[in-house]
Amino acid sequence: MTSDRRTLLADAALDVLADEGIRGLTHRAVDRRAALPSGTTSAYFRTRAALFTALVTRLVRLDQEELRTTAERLPPLRTAEELVDGLVTLTRQRLGGEGRRRSLARYACAVESVRDPELREILVPRENPGRQAVRTFLADRGVNDVEDRTHTLLTCVDGLVFDRLVNGGGEVPREALEGLVAAALR
Repeated sequence: MTSDRRTLLADAALDVLADEGIRGLTHRAVDRRAALPSGTTSAYFRTRAALFTALVTRLVRLDQEELRTTAERLPPLRTAEELVDGLVTLTRQRLGGEGRRRSLARYACAVESVRDPELREILVPRENPGRQAVRTFLADRGVNDVEDRTHTLLTCVDGLVFDRLVNGGGEVPREALEGLVAAALR
């Protein structure tokens, strides 16, 4: 039950952060969002730092699950167009519904992690089937510096998602993703 309660509270904290921002993330706000008695969150996470750590750990777990299931649904990448299709799928997931909420929380946590090495360590990009698919795709095409190109491509995609979140929404233009893939293949 304790781990279920911790997950419930981390999910509620994620929701508070997405809806109210960093200043709105308090133990009381999480209690309210989780529909639990006042003091519950502080009983499980004594400090704001402990609450943030739980939130970030949960966020990374959810992101990793999303990336794994997305990669499993996609066929092996054979063409640049298929890679672009996969990136379109990813950006749509990150900009809509629960993915949008997680993206808002992720960026708030990333800014917070600048001053908190523990959070930064948790947020470090993880290995996942999606990242591996991009790496393999680029390597199979003889690209030099596959690690750097994979990192740059995915970071640029992340930047386009960020831009859409803070500048009025909408989808990431396919043409922008095509340009990034073409640049990674040069």
